[in-house]
Amino acid sequence: WQKTKTKARKAAKDMAAELIQLYAARKRQEGFAFAADSPWQKEFEDNFPYPETDDQLRCIADIKHDMESPQPMDRLLCGDVGFGKTEVALRAAFKCVMSGKQCALLCPTTVLAWQHYQTILSRMRGFPVTIDMISRFRTTKEIAHSLRKLARGETDFIIGTHRLLSDDISFKNLGLLIID
Repeated sequence: WQKTKTKARKAAKDMAAELIQLYAARKRQEGFAFAADSPWQKEFEDNFPYPETDDQLRCIADIKHDMESPQPMDRLLCGDVGFGKTEVALRAAFKCVMSGKQCALLCPTTVLAWQHYQTILSRMRGFPVTIDMISRFRTTKEIAHSLRKLARGETDFIIGTHRLLSDDISFKNLGLLIID
């Protein structure tokens, strides 16, 4: 037991040292400062058909603050199903795209990717945002076409499953990765 406890303590100390080094390196790294909210951002947010919760509003403000800072953003948003995490993520994605960057949404399942794709198409209708999806619901030819558009920067927002992590995926100017 003593031997196991000693090994566990050493592993925890080693991991803590690695995390301290990682976060120190991230602190020194220059990121991209996204633009302040535009009139389109306000219009996009005003089109949300439900009242925002206090937690949503706080998270949105915190994320926007992080995005407008020149430090790289690394944020975890947790909440129960149905409490508006998708809307918080979409507001960040919209801010990203309005700043001239690409956004990717990584989903664990094909069905969830399709649901997010439909939601995003609906929420961003009327705005100059090009949205695409990569999943098993697409043919090989459609995926190849989508990948070419993504690499050329013709796609602003891509939704997909783990396929987005493949070696043949190339972004022209990725600014935000959202993992659901």
